[in-house]
Amino acid sequence: MSDFSHAVIGGGVVGLAIASRLARRYGPRVILLEKNAETGQETSSRNSEVIHAGIYHPADSLRTKLCIRGRELTYALAKKRNLPVKNCGKWVIAQDEEQLAVLEVMKKRSEVTGVPLNWLDLDKAKELEPAIIARKAILESPTTGIMSAHAFMDYHIAKIQSYDGELVTHTKVTGVSKEAEGYKLTCETPDGITEITADAVVNSAGLYAADVSNMLLPKDRQLKAYYGKGSYFSYAPSQPKVSRLIYPTPISSVALGTHLTIDLAGQLRFGPDLEWVSSPTDLQASTQNLEQAKKDIAEYIDLDLDALTPDYAGIRPKTTDSQEFQDFTIRQEKGFPGFINLLNVESPGLTSSMAIAEYVEDLVA
Repeated sequence: MSDFSHAVIGGGVVGLAIASRLARRYGPRVILLEKNAETGQETSSRNSEVIHAGIYHPADSLRTKLCIRGRELTYALAKKRNLPVKNCGKWVIAQDEEQLAVLEVMKKRSEVTGVPLNWLDLDKAKELEPAIIARKAILESPTTGIMSAHAFMDYHIAKIQSYDGELVTHTKVTGVSKEAEGYKLTCETPDGITEITADAVVNSAGLYAADVSNMLLPKDRQLKAYYGKGSYFSYAPSQPKVSRLIYPTPISSVALGTHLTIDLAGQLRFGPDLEWVSSPTDLQASTQNLEQAKKDIAEYIDLDLDALTPDYAGIRPKTTDSQEFQDFTIRQEKGFPGFINLLNVESPGLTSSMAIAEYVEDLVA
């Protein structure tokens, strides 16, 4: 008999949501392994904390379907457990005919998915947000919001513990092998090397998911990890006041442009940009794209651009550096029953996290 029924690798918000979901069903037979001293120290704590509506990606993609379901679950849980969220809404702005055409595609897609998007009168918009510049059109997303990622992660940790699931930190998985029944995980801990066995393994290691996958899969199925770094810029002045998220027309499926978000305290921040880096630990906020970011920001808001300063950076986990759309990859690997890979889980991973947990539970049931 294996030590555990399910081992979840990676204690970001997605891994925590999965472990919480599985522990509800399998209790003490579930273990979550996190290599850092605390959970949620990487991508989960270095993002915009946006509750996305699900408007950017193909209607039949996992990124859209799980975002829509995840948004519903996020708001419902926040209401039930009084977790900090704000349904502030979002505007996506077009400045010319070319950008308007992109917004029209988004609007048509929303009619397929059922996600509400509304055209907003520009004069009314100026009354609501005097500092915002919109020359051609605005699409309003009323179901977009903001959240505290750490509050939701704390909730999942508490649920894992309440179901007697096991959560261990300082535990880095260094090897995965298929056994006659289940899998053996070799782990590096402060006390030395240890091994555990599990009937099923969920690889939700985020930035290191490709590395974990490569420990098990044959060479012809191994992956190269790519790291898309995004720097954020803070804005300290008290003016202008903005009460919703402001996004430019998306420039590609890889990057949504340098957008304006607010945190739960109302503080403005801008980002992320996109910079390909060679290491998942390259987390210093970069000034490389600051001048371009200023130009992009000046297109849609009137403010003191010199007050923008580098704040923090996060990294998107990817398995390609292509500019083409890349969906979430969530699958049981062929020939390895019970081994579930989660790859390319970037934005809207936070919003989708509880829906991803449902999806994974179905895969390993």
